[in-house]
Amino acid sequence: MLRIRAFFRWFIPGVGIIHWLSLVGIGFIFDSIGLAFALIKSGLIETTNVDLLLNNWPKIVVTIIIGLIMMGIGVFKITHHVFAPYRRHQAGRIVDVVRAHTKRQKGIKVVAIGGGTGLPSVLRGFKPYTSNITAVVTVADDGGSSGRLRKDFGVLPPGDLRNNIVALADDESMMTHLFQYRFNNGDLEGHAFGNLFITAMTGVTGSLEAALAETERVLNIQGRVLPSTLDNVNLVASVKINQKNHIETVHGESQITNKKGKIEKIWLDPDNVQPYEQSVSAIIEADVVVIGPGSLYTSILPNLLVDGIREALSKTAACKIYVCNVATQPGETDNYNVADHVYALEEHIGRGIFQAVIANNAYPTRNAGINTNYVKAVAHNHEIAQRYHLHYADLTDENRPWRHDPQKLSTAILAVSDRYAQQTLNTLTDMFTGV
Repeated sequence: MLRIRAFFRWFIPGVGIIHWLSLVGIGFIFDSIGLAFALIKSGLIETTNVDLLLNNWPKIVVTIIIGLIMMGIGVFKITHHVFAPYRRHQAGRIVDVVRAHTKRQKGIKVVAIGGGTGLPSVLRGFKPYTSNITAVVTVADDGGSSGRLRKDFGVLPPGDLRNNIVALADDESMMTHLFQYRFNNGDLEGHAFGNLFITAMTGVTGSLEAALAETERVLNIQGRVLPSTLDNVNLVASVKINQKNHIETVHGESQITNKKGKIEKIWLDPDNVQPYEQSVSAIIEADVVVIGPGSLYTSILPNLLVDGIREALSKTAACKIYVCNVATQPGETDNYNVADHVYALEEHIGRGIFQAVIANNAYPTRNAGINTNYVKAVAHNHEIAQRYHLHYADLTDENRPWRHDPQKLSTAILAVSDRYAQQTLNTLTDMFTGV
């Protein structure tokens, strides 16, 4: 009954489609009359009253054309009117917006794992190609705005979730800029509006899952952003302090890099956290899984150390790619080259989790500043090149060369995934042909 009432509400005054629907109806009547007389004129229907109204072909054709024009105008106006409220932030004609939307809906399934400011580069790069994007993000942050909200309200830190939701949203939307706005004075100093929004939405809806769904709806994002776990988890690290030349156990993500030492090992506390099931399912069903870029020890590994996430990576048939950072990070990866990043991953999660490594091999000085230290490439005959496909490219952003350019990065990822797909096809062909 409710559905019937909702259907008839389309025809009440004020909705704005009843007159255009009437035009479609009149056009349909014209076409029906024209088609009927065309059948009579062709002799397919016998009647003795052919000459009463439309007694020649020109009149019949004109009647049908008039009907088609009326129906076309009516349908166009109805479509335009119905979709107008949903396209305020969609630039371009309706047909182009719909075509682009349909193309993205059919795009490959991409899962990006990480956090911080690195992962959004992957999301922005793939956003024009597919809507089937899932970001699996760490929730171990305990510093800054996220740390304060985590301590005060007992919520999972929203900062990394917010950054990646915004990366999948409409970049020109005022709401997008609002989510990134950070207060600079008063009691809210240091807080990003998006962090406060997600925290408040968690309280209103009763869960982070529902809060993320509502936030994604508000920003109309292309894809999903999911936590790797819903458990309250912290990072712990063994750090070699250079000055004291001893190993110190450091608790808390925000404290690890502040020690300015060499990170020997990192683990989760507690160590038996449960993975978020939707994140596991996304990895299993993916076509491409991208690990990174981002802070190696504090953004990427916290996700991979969740047992269920690591197991899903081992089981999935997707092409799995590690994207190495463009620049080193003080207190975390000082003096690391590409191989050092790979070794650190292997020491924590084992070998064979991914098949390829994408790394930058361009080191521009323009706009780089004095604090940028690039991650140096290793030779193609290096030990890691024997275990992984090593793909080099200029991945630097022109204005901020210490970060990845989204378009360059997505191009490199697609090139590697296409190569993997071709290799898989060749293997299957060889199996079936008995070669």
